[in-house]
Amino acid sequence: MKYNKAILLAGGQGTRLRPTTNLINKHLLPIYDKPMIFYSLSIIMLSKIRDICIVSDLNTLNILKNFFGSGKWLGLRLSYVEQKKSLGIANGISLAKKFINKSNFCLMLGDGFFYGSDLTNYLKLAQKENKDGKIFSYEVKNPSYFGVIHKKKNSIKIFEKPKKFLGNKIVTGLYFLPSYALDLAKKTKFSNRGEMEITNILNHLLKKNKCKIYHFKRGIKWLDMGTIENLVGATEFIKNVELNNANKIACLEEIAFKNKWLKKIDLKFFRKKYGNTDYFRYLKKL
Repeated sequence: MKYNKAILLAGGQGTRLRPTTNLINKHLLPIYDKPMIFYSLSIIMLSKIRDICIVSDLNTLNILKNFFGSGKWLGLRLSYVEQKKSLGIANGISLAKKFINKSNFCLMLGDGFFYGSDLTNYLKLAQKENKDGKIFSYEVKNPSYFGVIHKKKNSIKIFEKPKKFLGNKIVTGLYFLPSYALDLAKKTKFSNRGEMEITNILNHLLKKNKCKIYHFKRGIKWLDMGTIENLVGATEFIKNVELNNANKIACLEEIAFKNKWLKKIDLKFFRKKYGNTDYFRYLKKL
């Protein structure tokens, strides 16, 4: 099953990161040497998807439009949709109705960090697997903060932030969904948290046996960067990797170049955009 479009959700109130996010959207915060949104956008690009819709609040969209524009300089086709209120993930899907049309799509939450040598293999499998939906799970110590995957006899169900312990495997915020997920999103009712949860969509697919769950093994690193601890943790992790490795994590231009979406790295353009920084010097070596 092929997915040619992606929705990147970069809205939300960032309540866990206040007072910082009282002033700025969390997806614009620096994670070591790049804005947070670079990391989630890189996963979509590694999935070989070029047609991307970014959903966020108006102020953030204006900043992103000013930086990314149409996305042509990255070999992308970017569009932008405003989410006036933070009403949940399913609401974000509904807002991208015109963009989705009748296409299957990847859905990525903007505060997710993924890293590992097997990551691209998982993404390739998701594009090939003959199931309508795909979910990626990870084992954590604090599952009550997430959507928990609970298996009982022959059935699997996801519970959103359960108070009772149901297991350590949680959904990570990276999904591949069928076009009809848009109809399921429209039918989603508000939860007790006042949001239109994606859990209802995922449980529908699981119940119909139309969803594949990929459980990330220990070689994959995942972090929800929506907390101070993980924000700092992601920065330290990326810093240690990049200081001891010749390659950068989530260099969008490098991914676009390796995907053959760019014929060459336009050094004149990037010098003007980034200045004579370490990031620009890295681009010069590509």
